[in-house]
Amino acid sequence: MSDLRELYQATILDHYKKPRNFGPLAEATTHVEGHNPLCGDRVTLHVLFDGDVVRDVRFEGSGCAISTASASMMTEAVKGRQRAEVERLFERFRDLIAGPEGSEADSDELGKLAVFSGVREYPTRVKCATLVWHALHSALGDATTVSTE
Repeated sequence: MSDLRELYQATILDHYKKPRNFGPLAEATTHVEGHNPLCGDRVTLHVLFDGDVVRDVRFEGSGCAISTASASMMTEAVKGRQRAEVERLFERFRDLIAGPEGSEADSDELGKLAVFSGVREYPTRVKCATLVWHALHSALGDATTVSTE
């Protein structure tokens, strides 16, 4: 289990140090601001919808390693997916991180996102991992802000 934990930590650190899809997206159809006042994480999520498909997604902001890695990996996971698929992925990720005991999502369904399973053990970090996901969920519903207060 120690080797698996090290792999998870290395993946999170890689996405923190070299975030994917970081920066503005001028042609975005939706922009959502997110803030976690507990630790100061701030994110702006830019989403380009083409009908029901997330054609492109990028993020900007600053945050801790968990928050930044979660944003980076989320953007990779949702590109090209239908809204309904993205909504299901949001629900599965939320269950993985903060769902009731025993509700952990199937890691096959989450793919690389399963590296965040250890966050469940640190309740103060749950909001860090889910901030950008709540921003995405808000974008799916056409909201423009989200806070973890």
